[in-house]
Amino acid sequence: MTNIILCGGSGTRLWPISRTLMPKQFVPLFEGKSLFQLTVERNQSMCNAQMIVSNAEQYFLAVDQLTAMKSTKNHFLLEPLGRNTAPAIALACMALPPEEIVLVTPSDHLIKDEAAYLLVLKQAMEQASLNHLVTFGITPTSPETGFGYIEANGLEVRSFTEKPNAATAQHYLEQGNYYWNSGMFCFKAGLFLDELQRYAPDIYTASRIAYDNASKEGIIRIGYDDMASIPEESIDYAVMEKSDCVRVIPSDMGWSDLGSFDALYEELPKDAQGNTQNDHHISIHSHNNLLLSHRTVATVNVDDLLIIDTEDALLISKKGSSQHVKEVVNELKKRGSHLSNIHLTAHRPWGVYSVLEDTPGYKIKRIVVHAGKRLSLQKHFHRNEHWIVVSGTATVTVGEKTFLIRPNESTYIKMGEIHRLENMGKIDLILIEVQVGEYTGEDDIIRIDDDFQRQ
Repeated sequence: MTNIILCGGSGTRLWPISRTLMPKQFVPLFEGKSLFQLTVERNQSMCNAQMIVSNAEQYFLAVDQLTAMKSTKNHFLLEPLGRNTAPAIALACMALPPEEIVLVTPSDHLIKDEAAYLLVLKQAMEQASLNHLVTFGITPTSPETGFGYIEANGLEVRSFTEKPNAATAQHYLEQGNYYWNSGMFCFKAGLFLDELQRYAPDIYTASRIAYDNASKEGIIRIGYDDMASIPEESIDYAVMEKSDCVRVIPSDMGWSDLGSFDALYEELPKDAQGNTQNDHHISIHSHNNLLLSHRTVATVNVDDLLIIDTEDALLISKKGSSQHVKEVVNELKKRGSHLSNIHLTAHRPWGVYSVLEDTPGYKIKRIVVHAGKRLSLQKHFHRNEHWIVVSGTATVTVGEKTFLIRPNESTYIKMGEIHRLENMGKIDLILIEVQVGEYTGEDDIIRIDDDFQRQ
């Protein structure tokens, strides 16, 4: 069985810890592990390989985290833009033998009862081997209006319902034969493609063209124009709600989609006052608060708050209101702010950088380039750059010249000059970069050549 892991999405409801270039599935929230890593871990015993569907930016995050956990047998399919789950799953299935059973899982769900989970997987595999499209129905514990529901008669699916109102959700809870739609599936790759071709032929045809045209040299890379031509649709609408071979496995396994800070609060360990445990929190007569921060935060006589403190943004909300956080992200985008997109510390395919200071006219960064890696060959239209090496040796190309810079040495890159930074050594290269110019945004980069095939 192959685990298709869907890594798309930016987790806007968990801003500011989740950003476009560091979405929630890659944030180490649970004892230093990310939801993505936990997903890989719990499925490895049942699956002999992972097919990870991601975009180009998140690919490098996934590779780093898989390397850290020494995971093998990983395959990647990279989408240049998201077209929802039906095309993503279709493209992944096209890369597999028709009889291969696939387990489709999001990368950002938490499952606490792994023993129950493995039993559910075995049931799902049995049904999938009998040529059924299997979905996992979560036994509801409350009248949740943020989930879709599945009506079942035993294992047979009667209907799907999208996010009902509170009264309807309460009715479903009382009926006992309705389940939350988990977004997890199990089926033969060929059966899913057959059903997709039958019920959504436009998606199937466009996906087949995109897959056939894709680059397949180690990593499957879908072309932008081909991806854009695929209709955008979820697997539920495209196939599951129409097919007559769908089965549901009722599941009670401590599942959470961690779609909000309220949901995250329920899953984190707490102190005697009901506050989430945090060594940096000084709590004076404060109770039942979620606090995420790496610096000292004191609360006095406050209850039931969500306090999310990062290097460049602070979110404070009442518990119960965290579904509205995505409205903050929408407002940031309207203002043209980078805060919805990236943290001050950003992970790149060649290493990592941290913004130390950013003011009008200049920006200062600490840059770490891993051994054997190099940045793109590039130029800038609006800034000059000064590089000062702190540790390691930098190989620098400016125009037609290539030279070395050692610790406590520096160089200067004029605006418009073509240049490249490379670490040919065996240890990390650490340098300080000072950008000076009227505009120092990350989009002032014209890439001429890039090892990582970025635009």
